[in-house]
Amino acid sequence: MARHGKSLLVMVVPTMAIGWLIVAGVLFGLFPKLSFYSCLAISACLTPTDPIICAAIVGGKYAERHVPLNLRRILSAESAANDGLAYPFLTISLYLILDKTKQEAILHWVLVGWLYQVVMGIVIGVILGLMFSHLMKFSHQRGFIDRESYIAQYLALAIFIAGVVSTIGSDDLLAAFAAGSAISWDGEFNDHTEGEAFASILDLVLNCACFIYIGAWLPFESFNSPELGITPWRLVILFLIILALRRIPAIMVLYRWVPEIRTWREALFSGHFGPMGVGAIFISSLALHKLPAAHNPPKNEQELLAASLEPMVAFIVLCSIVIHGLSIPFFSLGKATLYLTTTLPSKTPDWMIGIRHASTNISVSPTSVDQATSVPDANSGALEDQQPQHETRDIATGVQNITTTVEDLVNI
Repeated sequence: MARHGKSLLVMVVPTMAIGWLIVAGVLFGLFPKLSFYSCLAISACLTPTDPIICAAIVGGKYAERHVPLNLRRILSAESAANDGLAYPFLTISLYLILDKTKQEAILHWVLVGWLYQVVMGIVIGVILGLMFSHLMKFSHQRGFIDRESYIAQYLALAIFIAGVVSTIGSDDLLAAFAAGSAISWDGEFNDHTEGEAFASILDLVLNCACFIYIGAWLPFESFNSPELGITPWRLVILFLIILALRRIPAIMVLYRWVPEIRTWREALFSGHFGPMGVGAIFISSLALHKLPAAHNPPKNEQELLAASLEPMVAFIVLCSIVIHGLSIPFFSLGKATLYLTTTLPSKTPDWMIGIRHASTNISVSPTSVDQATSVPDANSGALEDQQPQHETRDIATGVQNITTTVEDLVNI
């Protein structure tokens, strides 16, 4: 993690800020009933890259075979980091809408949005992550814990941090990411857990549960709401513009400062690959929790935002899952797009790809090695003469066995 800190910072902060402003401008142009502050709030929900969908796509069989390892790692880390960093973008938008003056909104944003939620969440996550890391090292060195127990421990730590940080009202997603970064800072934790079958099974179960939840949550009937200014053709245009301008321009400009992205083709793929899913739904639910309930028709700007937020986010999430889910096979069609990895066909299930298999150790005695590697002192011509003799002897032995079997059958 220490080696990729600079690259992660470059990909997360400026990319999110640029995409946030671009999407807000597009929303303001397509939906004239919304104010610019409301567009900033909706754009904040669409800014983060979803870590669950990203892990499901990047960890699939097409990504394992066609996407370089450096891209898979930096995309996964970026999706986990910017999910929690969407809080400041959302809070400044909501404070500008809910507070009476801009000075009060900025004061709340600095004190609550940054110091209390972001900074405190990072500090708590780093402290708990370092304590957990030292505890696991101490337990492993003393023989109190085995390698298989690491998987269950990091799952328990994630639930514990989310519970503690959300109880005090801080940024639980960012705290969990900070804890994970502190644990894997020296790479020892990854050496113990990478490739475990239980981790792959757990990822598969959680990913399936999240996709089922998203499918059940989608409000299809709200995609056509003319009273709110929401129509299908506006939503389609919005998604196409988001797909083209949300990340690609920023990544194409900044990839020179990211060593993991080596060519402009990889930068284009990284810019395109920004799926929106559970993270966008979670951020939008936080916004709806702070906004008043919407009437039909909405009475003010706050109610209009509350009524328009869910249909827009849901439609973009639906299209993002479909389009970004097909991104890896599409980009792998051309060999010039990404560096391909040559693999042999296998019957291994997709969720078993990447699992570390135990090596078979066969103990061989020195005597057997000497016997196996001993070579007759004869020349090559003698060796060639010995091979037909062995073949003739094997044939004679086979004929004798057949003859004996026939005689036994006759006697019976």
